[in-house]
Amino acid sequence: MARYSATPANEAKSARCRGSDLRVHFKNTVETANAIKGRKLLNAVTYLKDVQEHKQCVPFRRFHRGIGRTAQVKGMGAPTGRWPEKSVKFLLDLLKNVQANAETKGLNTEELVIKHILVNAAAKNRRRTYRAHGRINPYMSNPCHIEIIVTEQEKTVEKAVDDRQTVLFQNRKQLAAKRLRATSRK
Repeated sequence: MARYSATPANEAKSARCRGSDLRVHFKNTVETANAIKGRKLLNAVTYLKDVQEHKQCVPFRRFHRGIGRTAQVKGMGAPTGRWPEKSVKFLLDLLKNVQANAETKGLNTEELVIKHILVNAAAKNRRRTYRAHGRINPYMSNPCHIEIIVTEQEKTVEKAVDDRQTVLFQNRKQLAAKRLRATSRK
């Protein structure tokens, strides 16, 4: 069994999956994963499908050097954005996997929230490219490991209305003054 970097608070109400040595760009996948972190599972799937169709974009916040600006990223807190199709494809496959794992555990898929998503850089794959004058340069790929943990969101219970007056904290001096006033009125 694989070792995960995080453990859910309630193991019975959560599902997880991971992919190792995935041949997809590390930097693009980090930004795409950060875009879906904290979303509901079904919301994240529809968002990623919109990214595939170029209806929405992925905001690039950390690895944004040399990336062009787009109007689709307005309101997301970043001026730059892209549509990393290969990263989206790999994440959609993993989300489909974690959804199947959750259904196997008997969890309600409509209430699942992506609590933990992690993208780690894997070992680089080395190839070479041939240059002028008989030289050879490296031609590296940057694969990554991805792990996802989803948790069933607990129903929020509203606090009951308290009709009693609020009791303020009082120190010794205030309590003594209160007793003194109560005895002087008699």
